[in-house]
Amino acid sequence: MKKSGFIEGTVIATAAIVITKILGMLYVIPFYAMIGIQGSALYAYAYNIYVIFLDISSAGLPVAISKIIKEYNTLGMQDAKVRAYRLGKKIINFVSIAAFIVLFVFAESIATLILGDLQGGNTIADVAFVIRCVSFAILVIPFLSVSKGYLQGHNIINVSSFSQVIEQVVRIAVILGGSYIALNVLHLSLTTSVGIAVFGAFAGGLAAIMYILFNMRKHKKELSLTEDVKKDKITDKEIIKKLISYAVPFIIIDVGVSVYNFVDMVLISRTMTSLGFDAATTEFITSSVSAWAGKISMVVNSIAMGLTVSLIPNIVEAFTLKKWKLVESRLNKALQIILVTCIPMVLGISLLATPIWSVFYGTEQLELGGLVLAVYIFVSLFFNLYMVTSSTLQSLNKFKAVYFTTLLGYITNALLDVPFMLICNALGLEPFIGAILASVCGYSLSVFTALRVLKKEQKLKYGDTFKTLLKTLVPATVMVVVVLLLKMIVPVNYASKTSCILYIAVISIIGAIVYLVIAYKQGLLDKVFGKEYLNKIIKKITFGKISLKA
Repeated sequence: MKKSGFIEGTVIATAAIVITKILGMLYVIPFYAMIGIQGSALYAYAYNIYVIFLDISSAGLPVAISKIIKEYNTLGMQDAKVRAYRLGKKIINFVSIAAFIVLFVFAESIATLILGDLQGGNTIADVAFVIRCVSFAILVIPFLSVSKGYLQGHNIINVSSFSQVIEQVVRIAVILGGSYIALNVLHLSLTTSVGIAVFGAFAGGLAAIMYILFNMRKHKKELSLTEDVKKDKITDKEIIKKLISYAVPFIIIDVGVSVYNFVDMVLISRTMTSLGFDAATTEFITSSVSAWAGKISMVVNSIAMGLTVSLIPNIVEAFTLKKWKLVESRLNKALQIILVTCIPMVLGISLLATPIWSVFYGTEQLELGGLVLAVYIFVSLFFNLYMVTSSTLQSLNKFKAVYFTTLLGYITNALLDVPFMLICNALGLEPFIGAILASVCGYSLSVFTALRVLKKEQKLKYGDTFKTLLKTLVPATVMVVVVLLLKMIVPVNYASKTSCILYIAVISIIGAIVYLVIAYKQGLLDKVFGKEYLNKIIKKITFGKISLKA
């Protein structure tokens, strides 16, 4: 099994996640068209609460496993490494079964909490049904995540990354095939169709587990999963204690992210209802902010996800060996990759939000949907920075700082949601803009506090990253000007998906070329990615016909 270095691991993981997220974006086009606004709201209700329970049951242990495996591997403790993995599986099985029972049994109570007094849309019975359908996925996804963590702890990124693609392909096949057959062949209800669609998470997880286990059995010796491993003195109790201490901060981080969405979903729904908006508009805005805009922004978020997969074991290794300059270098490199890649992506998507929304979700409520995406996409930039800084704190065992920065961001978001919505409404703006701004404020505060803690306690410096930010703004600004000019020249028919796709393609390609050429001329791309790796990518893209000058 091939092991990957930091940059290569980052690219492999990011590529797999980007492919997964692109597939996750594309399937919503036919799916949204099949189930409509009411069905999409129902899907969003179930999915958002499922993610919270999934995070509670599995978010911490996979990354904790990756971290502890890397630590024991670096110290040559093969037996302790394997026992940590097996103990992790036992813990995750118990927790996931408990989470499944709670979600299945209390589905109606959760549905009541989500809907409140909303009348005229989906019912409590509808929401409870789809929550029960998606709850089965909690029985398989956590186990899959622990196995991925074991592989990532060995810097084996390709197998765990490919399993994500398999999981997504199978899941989408069930979502589209199942909902189509239910609606158009068997003529079942919309609620049943959405229930079948969310059950796709279970099927996808099952397929990915089979692939992971096949590869792990095939490479037992390489992964130290044979019986002839030399015994270590570390006890199971010590391992469990360390697993829990590593896992809890990750759970808080991931649950915090999911709670951001859930809190926004509930507060947006309640506040818009109190402001007199009808049920259809309220459900459209609620589901758009909490789910459907997020589907598109996940392509941007995938960069941080790919980074953290490779960043955590590499920082843990540097931390274990007390190489603080290496820790500083890797954190700054991760932040710089986010700035150089995410800023142009966020700006581009925001400027092309309306045609993008039309391609994915049609022309119904197009103006409103385009506005949601144009504003919401900026959350992705701050989310990515938050993911990297929080993961670094966890890798350095700064657990108190993790708790503090996460809770600070969460409380800030929760406290500002309603006031910001009311202020926006009073100013004649759409109320949901206030909720999105509250999320940006929450993530920003968490990032600022995390970086301050790392600077104060570990003497980490960010001067190089700040210079990278300033450099990035130059090509990004030129790109924005070019895109705005092109929007005035290039015609588009929002009612035609083909017209919108061509419009997006022409403007985004030209905008990307402008950004990349200027960034390359500045030496920005060389600095962040390295000329050797850039050369490797360009050679692959051009089949060896073009290479950078030495």
